[in-house]
Amino acid sequence: MAEKINGDNKTKGLVVSFGEMLIDFVPTISGVSLAEAPGFLKAPGGAPANVAIAVAKMNGNAAFAGKLGADEFGRMLAAILKQNGVVDEGICFDEGARTALAFVTLKSDGEREFMFYRNPSADMLLRPDELNLELIRQAKIFHYGSISLIVEPCRSAHLKAMEEAKAAGALLSYDPNLRLPLWPSPKEARKQILSIWDKAEVIKVSDNELEFLTGNSDIGDATAMSLWHSNLKLLLVTLGDHGCRYYTKNFKGSVEAFIVTAVDTTGAGDSFVGALLSKIVDDHAIIEDEPRLREVLKFANACGAITTTKKGAIPALPTEAEALEFIKNSS
Repeated sequence: MAEKINGDNKTKGLVVSFGEMLIDFVPTISGVSLAEAPGFLKAPGGAPANVAIAVAKMNGNAAFAGKLGADEFGRMLAAILKQNGVVDEGICFDEGARTALAFVTLKSDGEREFMFYRNPSADMLLRPDELNLELIRQAKIFHYGSISLIVEPCRSAHLKAMEEAKAAGALLSYDPNLRLPLWPSPKEARKQILSIWDKAEVIKVSDNELEFLTGNSDIGDATAMSLWHSNLKLLLVTLGDHGCRYYTKNFKGSVEAFIVTAVDTTGAGDSFVGALLSKIVDDHAIIEDEPRLREVLKFANACGAITTTKKGAIPALPTEAEALEFIKNSS
């Protein structure tokens, strides 16, 4: 069903991204607190939704699965997914709960702090019986984060969706996307993030997440490899403006970043993941071929870098042509 929707992308493997989509309110000026901000720009966000759109912008075949409020913001977000070429058959709406909101403080270096409004928001109320299993079973890659693990019933929906995708042959991709303010405690966050760790075959963590999950401030190879498990095919550690490191069963290495002036780092990791998934969805063997993997990670680094040069995540996500032009001009 899904492959009929994306037109000329129908021959490409489907990436289904599961989880939350919300509205980020971003200050009109950087470097001030939320209280000091003179105004805010409304920006669609939510890591799994960003990844779906990032894949679609790469001319990939992407679907989003999650729950929105049956309110103006929810309808707006669903329309944005559709406008960006994302299959919307996995979306359902909640009549009783609102779409989640997040107020984002932008520091002067483009890094962020979050204040969330979700008590509860629609995404938290997704039930297992509301999942579009037909769509999920079509996934060649099933991608998810950890925010959907925080509360029931969404946690059970997340686990069911993972199980169905895996049984149907999907590659499982995990970006924990740690947002500590949403968890009851750091201890609970660590426990739940790691509770599904051994299911994923591709995992991407940031340097901060690596430190948080391991409790080790030395984020070198030994610390990264302490997170390795037997089902894992590719572990990625993103290092901001220092590029990324990669680990597979047979080799490891690093790929340099592209140097840009960061305005807003929102969505950079999602752009990186979307670019990676769009390149491996129809050729999982890339993961085991180091020269080809390095090329894909260089491309993913470029996409992440481009995304930091504009405010907001989705408007900043590049197309494949933009990324290739950026790489050409940077060499």
